Amino acid sequence: MRLNRFLAAAGIASRRKCDELIAAGRVTINGTVCTDFSAQPRERDHVKVDGKLVHRERTMTIVLNKPVGFVSTRSDPQARDTVFDLLPPKFPRLFNVGRLDAQSEGLLLLTNDGDLAQRLTHPRFKIEKEYEVTLDRQWNGEHAQKLLRGIFLDGQRAQIARLHSIGPTRLRVVLAQGINQQIRRMFYAVDYQVKRLVRVRIGNLRLGDLPRGQWRSLSKSELASLTGNQYKPGPRKSR
Repeated sequence: MRLNRFLAAAGIASRRKCDELIAAGRVTINGTVCTDFSAQPRERDHVKVDGKLVHRERTMTIVLNKPVGFVSTRSDPQARDTVFDLLPPKFPRLFNVGRLDAQSEGLLLLTNDGDLAQRLTHPRFKIEKEYEVTLDRQWNGEHAQKLLRGIFLDGQRAQIARLHSIGPTRLRVVLAQGINQQIRRMFYAVDYQVKRLVRVRIGNLRLGDLPRGQWRSLSKSELASLTGNQYKPGPRKSR
């Protein structure tokens, strides 16, 4: 297993972030700084990041129904509550796959599987994310084409993949890209304010009836649907 995958599996960070740690000379193997991305630690090797021994943890992926007011980070300089405050303290070290801002809620994935995080966040995979959006006033469908064509945010074209009305002020919005606070900023560009934003789906994974502030582990079939690998349940045992 390559070094960045080893670190990601230990819950240090995503593979991309682990590459940055390696390049910065912050990783050692048996006391020697290692900047070789192709290095493959053996079972008895001592791998450290910033002098702290790294242990590979069991792979774990959970879905959390994030409430409003919690930030999607492990620590916050403003001392706000974080999504990790909602998890048991003895959990493996997880990191969130993407973010929801403090005022947004709904489906948030947390994992220590760097490969899964890479697949779900890399732009080339175009993993869909679906949201329920509540606006500050009645929606005028004439604005839809502008949002579907796209507007420029942060120097790139931000587009909504699909949207349809589910009430006078409520919409279902699907994104296939991820730009900071994209939905709020796009609706603001057509003179609407988003009063409530709930993520209800990532890829084929839906939030369902998971209570707010609660979490659950993903099933094998759910993991397979996210990674693109077909899950085939084993034969039933006879009783």
